[in-house]
Amino acid sequence: MTLLYDVIIVGGGLAGSAVAKCLAGHGYRVLVLERETRFRDRVRGEQMHPWGVAEARTLGLYQRLAETCGHQTRWWTTYQGSTPLRRRDLVQTTPHQVGSFNFYHPDMQETLMCMAADAGAEVRRGVSVEMVTPGGPPSVSFRENGQLRELQARLIVGADGRASRVRGWANFTVTRDPDRLTIAGALVEAEHIPEDGVHSVGGPTGRVLIAPQGKNRARMYFMWPTTSASRHLSGGSHESEFLAACRATGAPAEWFEQATVVGPLAKFKAADHWVNHPARDGVVLLGDAASTSDPCFGCGLSLTLLGVRQLRGCLLASEDWDAAIDQYAREHDDSYGVVRRITNWLTELLYGTGHAADERRARVLPRLAAEPQRAPDVVGLGPASPSDDATRRFVLGEDDE
Repeated sequence: MTLLYDVIIVGGGLAGSAVAKCLAGHGYRVLVLERETRFRDRVRGEQMHPWGVAEARTLGLYQRLAETCGHQTRWWTTYQGSTPLRRRDLVQTTPHQVGSFNFYHPDMQETLMCMAADAGAEVRRGVSVEMVTPGGPPSVSFRENGQLRELQARLIVGADGRASRVRGWANFTVTRDPDRLTIAGALVEAEHIPEDGVHSVGGPTGRVLIAPQGKNRARMYFMWPTTSASRHLSGGSHESEFLAACRATGAPAEWFEQATVVGPLAKFKAADHWVNHPARDGVVLLGDAASTSDPCFGCGLSLTLLGVRQLRGCLLASEDWDAAIDQYAREHDDSYGVVRRITNWLTELLYGTGHAADERRARVLPRLAAEPQRAPDVVGLGPASPSDDATRRFVLGEDDE
């Protein structure tokens, strides 16, 4: 059978549009199937670490994002309560010599989908995918304009997010960490928040991370231990409670003067969930469909673009696409595994409860700020960060006990 497409991608978000742009740009016949006709504001990642910015540059995505929707920052300031622990110059302290890159998620999606189409990918929107069938070749069934269609391709890419249906249709097994943290987020308009960097503030009941987007707007996230007091930080009726929780961390009070929630407020369980070896029988998972990293540490967007580069590289390097996606899956497991390992340690350090946990934070956090070369660095290095047992002992304060 003559296949109309080399690659069919289910989902046109960051992962799907980025890989579509990259593969179509190399001459592959690519089809993107996207459910939404217009991307809506939902609470999702909108802050990309420097190592993710480096991936965006390598993939040829950065410049257009910067011109259309991106807000490039330089600093990462960490507080414990009202006490600044470290004001980090990301340009000077990362090998990529770039800061954090923040953007409004729907604008980013529209920009990348346009880039995919400009590169030659065929994009169909308002499409409901109903089944993916692995095999040689794999196929996808979808409903478009009321008609059920079925297409085959050399490769089906599941890029349909953290609640991926492709994952289930292709019989991948999902592993999940225990629910330890909950995260709530909203788009906030606040003219007094400094826009030159990301702000991370830890307090007695949780942490707030603020990622400015420019024009007096920032995405604000509040994270807290799931086992602590229940918080109903979701929906319009809880906006004042959300801002109060963020302010109670010890963040400067002036940041919240006349602050207004201007986007939906929603909360989520933050536990990692992932697929070991996300490739089989002509189907490969990408982005959050392959592995959803705890959003409290902001690595999801960067991991997604790293995965796009890994998949692109493997497919371009071999005509044997079964071997290529197998290699991609191994590379993905390695890089995601490092990030998960480090963020688990940081969860234990930053969000542990009780007197012993408070004592450990008081002892360890100043050391981490004073000796950053010994600490794991999910912001600056990501999967290239040290993650051996000596690093674990340093993070958890076990090397001085």
